[in-house]
Amino acid sequence: MPPPARPAAPMNWETFTQGLWKENPVFVMLLGLCPAMAVTNTAMNALAMGVATTFVLVCSGLLVSLLRNIIPKQVRIASYIIIIATFVTITDYAIQAISLDLYNALGAFIQLIVVNCVILGRAEAYASKHPVFNSLVNALGMGVGFTFALLCLGGVREILGSGTFFGVMLFGERFQPWSVFVLPPGGFFVLAFWLVLFSTVRRARERREKEAAHAA
Repeated sequence: MPPPARPAAPMNWETFTQGLWKENPVFVMLLGLCPAMAVTNTAMNALAMGVATTFVLVCSGLLVSLLRNIIPKQVRIASYIIIIATFVTITDYAIQAISLDLYNALGAFIQLIVVNCVILGRAEAYASKHPVFNSLVNALGMGVGFTFALLCLGGVREILGSGTFFGVMLFGERFQPWSVFVLPPGGFFVLAFWLVLFSTVRRARERREKEAAHAA
């Protein structure tokens, strides 16, 4: 038997934006770091990977939620992987048909969406225990948060490493790009910067909330 469904939590804007800020997959939960580091050398690659992951996340979450009372508990993980792999295959062929250059740039990381902890984690922890609409909102919020994180990484790396943003020249011909930012070490530098920034802002916000609670 599948795990018992939890009472449906009220859906609101804060619920949707949890994946963007409080539970951001990359900057807070540190999930999906493999594609986040590998394909974010340009903003376009980052956006494409984020949209592809969001599509798989939303579609698999909806299907898992629909089948949550049918899938036996003993085979739930294997079933989730099959569902995720189906939508990853659709995404893989779609990107290949739309742009072969983009498909080659993303490489094997499209297929590796199957083992992305963000997607499997949402299927197990949320979609399998909540109704369809709740799962849709949660999956979409997490997908937007993941795409936002990839764009933050890809945008900084492309601007500093190539002097462009989505292929548009920003600084003129005299700009000397910092080539290290389009190489793997640059990904670690930029990720560290964003992690420090997110942690600092989050702690400052929590401190203000505590001070306001004490003052009340």
